[in-house]
Amino acid sequence: MANNPERVLKLNDLFQISGWQKKLKWQPFCDGVDIYRLYENGPDGPTAALLRFHPGGRVPLHEHTGYEHIFMLAGEQVDEVSKAEAGALIINPPGTAHSIVSENGCIVLAIYEKPVKFLEPTDTKHEPAG
Repeated sequence: MANNPERVLKLNDLFQISGWQKKLKWQPFCDGVDIYRLYENGPDGPTAALLRFHPGGRVPLHEHTGYEHIFMLAGEQVDEVSKAEAGALIINPPGTAHSIVSENGCIVLAIYEKPVKFLEPTDTKHEPAG
């Protein structure tokens, strides 16, 4: 089976994403957070996306139903346990829960084995800045 180049997604210079983030078609996700989906395999399957936190952006309390991998590309974010800065890799196993906030904004690569279960309401009433 040959690769179809039109189906292959390649993003260059991810550590420099702050400089070219406006080229992406971001969509509202949560209060002060935008999403750019890289792939999604059905409503209960794996997903990969870039998440862009505006200053003060937050993802409300949620539980992980599968493994979640977060790779910090730019900026920093905090949850109830720790602070993560650019270059950090965070792996949240199933059954863990947290909320996230970024005081000054950040961009992360998020890879989810299964969708998260929100334990608080989400608010997507902000305007995407992209």
